[in-house]
Amino acid sequence: MKKTKMVLGLSLIAVSGLIFMAADHADAPAVSGNANDITDVYAFQGQDSNNLVFVINTQGLLSPNATAAAAFNENVLQEINIDTNGDNVEDLVIQAIRKGTKMYFYGPVAPSTTGTVSTIKTAAASGSVDISQYGSAPITATENGMKFFAGPRDDPFFFDLGQFKHILAGDATSFNNPGTDTFAGTNVLSTIIEVPKSMLGSGSTINIWAETKQKQ
Repeated sequence: MKKTKMVLGLSLIAVSGLIFMAADHADAPAVSGNANDITDVYAFQGQDSNNLVFVINTQGLLSPNATAAAAFNENVLQEINIDTNGDNVEDLVIQAIRKGTKMYFYGPVAPSTTGTVSTIKTAAASGSVDISQYGSAPITATENGMKFFAGPRDDPFFFDLGQFKHILAGDATSFNNPGTDTFAGTNVLSTIIEVPKSMLGSGSTINIWAETKQKQ
């Protein structure tokens, strides 16, 4: 049984119908840019309306040159926590961790413990996928009714950082339309899981948050 602890990245969102996301592209120096650094978390209904898609993006602001060398860390667990009853405590988790050239997935399954210490639920293995390489065609895998992807993607988050700084400084009162995408041309490493809604309980609303946890 492998245990991980020390939460180094965290994003929280609520899902009840459409598309929701949380973003954070600026972290403490010890976290920023490495495998622990969560930039975005997305949850949305799949093309198959019976499914939900979860996305964790890490290692933001990668240049094209840096993307080729970027890699998931075998000692960093990515975990999607799912609260199905509104008490802000995870009832289910979906876990992802790299081993060699593959990303392995576990869950959705009830966690052994809640909070900042996690045990990889090896008995609840749900599938794996070859990690896609930068510049190559994306690789996906489908197992146990779920679909998986892991690898580099263009950073989808649009933000005008320059105008935001002007607003903070009092030099402007609003964003421009369309504005300037500060993150244009940069990439992230994405972990994507598509899950049948039937695996996530019967409630109409779920709360989710994503964590990265370093093996201790």
